[in-house]
Amino acid sequence: MKNLIAQIQTKPALYQQSQANIWTDPYLSQKMLEAHLDEASDGATRRKDFVRQSAAWIASQLPPQQYPRLLDLGCGPGIYAELFARQGYQVSGIDFSVRSLDYAMQSAAEKGLAIQYRQGDYTQIEFGGPFHLITLIYCDFGVLTPSARTALLKQIYASLLPGGAFLFDVFTPLNYKDKPESRRWFVEEQGYWSEEPSLVLHAFYRYDQDASYCNQYVTIKPGAYTVYHVWEHGFTAAELERDLTAAGFRSVTFYGDVAGGALDKDGTTLCVLAKK
Repeated sequence: MKNLIAQIQTKPALYQQSQANIWTDPYLSQKMLEAHLDEASDGATRRKDFVRQSAAWIASQLPPQQYPRLLDLGCGPGIYAELFARQGYQVSGIDFSVRSLDYAMQSAAEKGLAIQYRQGDYTQIEFGGPFHLITLIYCDFGVLTPSARTALLKQIYASLLPGGAFLFDVFTPLNYKDKPESRRWFVEEQGYWSEEPSLVLHAFYRYDQDASYCNQYVTIKPGAYTVYHVWEHGFTAAELERDLTAAGFRSVTFYGDVAGGALDKDGTTLCVLAKK
């Protein structure tokens, strides 16, 4: 308990990782899957109507006739992957969550969709390929450390065919504009963070010098506690263009969101289309 008190009294160092992982925890991975499949919520995947609009826009900008081999990084339960397959892409997907991939593979088999899924951490494993198009959707790029982002961009570039494209979205610093640091606690009988009655401590920390933010969750049960750090970085267009150019990409185009929305100086998201 002394360690717990010391830990929750201390602001984590920038990008300090927690030992627990929300993607591999058996209970949390089930709650994440439920959030993905909730068509009316933006909790893990955006709402169904936006996802359909987004997939249609991507296919209009990067048609499967010209970009047939598509890799969806962080594919989750296959929501985008299935839409891409129906549009005519040859789709592969990689995700860390065994539970989400089990669902994705079963769903694809039931619908007769020839999607190739692989389980693993896409920052650690080889992609295979090469591919014409790689996607990373719903701001997953911003949860990575700077070194992991750099390494990922290098592998994405190497995995694309000449003329291939990388499409992804991120949050901007405005996503957390004026949100103060805070700490709060609440009790869950059986909720999102634990299947057992537990006390949950939530802290939000700002690292404005890096435009980064941490949501820290601590679940406390009799005799045990678990700490989760969920990081997010807010990107500017200039920062993204710099990093993509350093990775070798020859052109970078920005949109307001992954459905082709107009750029907005007050927008909380950016969609990036980088070509090799």
